[in-house]
Amino acid sequence: MRIPPVLLGVLTILLGACREKSNCCEPAPCPTCWQQYGSPFSDVPQTEHILLYEMNVWNQTSTGTLKAAEAHLDSLVALHINTVWLMPIFPQGEVNSVGSPYCVKDYLGVHPRYGDLEAIRDFVELAHAKGIAVILDWIANHTAWDHPWVVEHPDWYSQDGDGQIIIPPGTNWQDVADLNFDADSMRLAMISALKYWVLEANIDGFRFDAADMVPQDFWSQAIDSLEAIPGRELILLAEGARADHYQAGFDLTYGWSFYGKLRDILVNNATASQLVSAHNQEYTDWPACTQRVRFATNHDESAWDATPFTLFGGQGAATAAHVCATFMGGIPMVYTGQEVGETGTSSFFQKDPVAWGLHPGMKQTFQDLFGIYAASEAAQTGSLKSYGHSDVVCFKRTAGAEELLVFVNMRNQSVTMNLATELKNTTWSDALTASSTALGTSLTLGPHEYLILQ
Repeated sequence: MRIPPVLLGVLTILLGACREKSNCCEPAPCPTCWQQYGSPFSDVPQTEHILLYEMNVWNQTSTGTLKAAEAHLDSLVALHINTVWLMPIFPQGEVNSVGSPYCVKDYLGVHPRYGDLEAIRDFVELAHAKGIAVILDWIANHTAWDHPWVVEHPDWYSQDGDGQIIIPPGTNWQDVADLNFDADSMRLAMISALKYWVLEANIDGFRFDAADMVPQDFWSQAIDSLEAIPGRELILLAEGARADHYQAGFDLTYGWSFYGKLRDILVNNATASQLVSAHNQEYTDWPACTQRVRFATNHDESAWDATPFTLFGGQGAATAAHVCATFMGGIPMVYTGQEVGETGTSSFFQKDPVAWGLHPGMKQTFQDLFGIYAASEAAQTGSLKSYGHSDVVCFKRTAGAEELLVFVNMRNQSVTMNLATELKNTTWSDALTASSTALGTSLTLGPHEYLILQ
């Protein structure tokens, strides 16, 4: 069939336009391509320089909106935070609901309690203006039972022998339906939704929930597609510990073993030197330019176990845990309310706002510690040497001529430790006070006291 010249010209223009829009969503047709909103953030931190804040938007403020959370960005700047991870902001499922934000019924929507698309755009734009990258929490393994896909594409879900959609195997998560990653069209729809947030909301990456439950080849496919978006540097964090996450393209995974040992030392009186062993194990045969996220708590631990203040036994112990998680290696993270010493548990299934007036002075301590970290190449990228002790975590980080020496008493009583030969009779500068500190042959630390020397 011969196409008339006028029609041919129109088709040529349309096809050309589609080719130019390399960010077209898949499998949607070109007229619904996602468009870049605003300008991509030019100061996304390199992986080894990230300082991460996990924000529970619902509990960050009394109203729980993104607009209200904007007022807390200056506080994050004071903490030297350069990356904020927003817990899920999507509409939540109502069928079999237990109130979890990880039960998503619309990957392209914003829960009305947080605001709307303009609200997340405004939040991201303001964060960028203050030098902070923003990543979203993404749930790839499952959806809510009232997600439209359940009715429209039941084959996109795992099914039992009777053809019934099932919950994620090995769990008791009755509020969510397990996705079937053998369904290629489901994969493309999810990748399209991921691109939507990068382009239409200008976000800077994702934290991927339950990443160990999702096939490695999907992560490779998704990350390849995301990294093909022109002009973008994305932060990609996997909630998981599989080594193949890095092969798929992730920058960061969780330091679960480190956290477990930190807890064991402070709660169960395990030997303090085991923390360095846990650190080294997590980095054995690990790819270069990738990192573990280190934390003294996160939303799961604070909700189901307790906040650091309660779990570890008070402000001193909570701070000691944070010092270890910040300076031994990896990417430090702090969770909403941790910086003011929230007590008890902190729910993320229901409204449980932070009492920001708790424990005056604790937030300043966090600011001081992260200030040291942000200014120290040794803290961020230095080699590690440990000095084993049963009650004191002691290590040195070295980058070029810079050395950072850290002592943390992990006990609720004074401890005296004999110093290693190379540390005896040396003089340092206290990183917090800038005062000269002369070490002798031994060092006595008060209950949960720490010392950071340069």
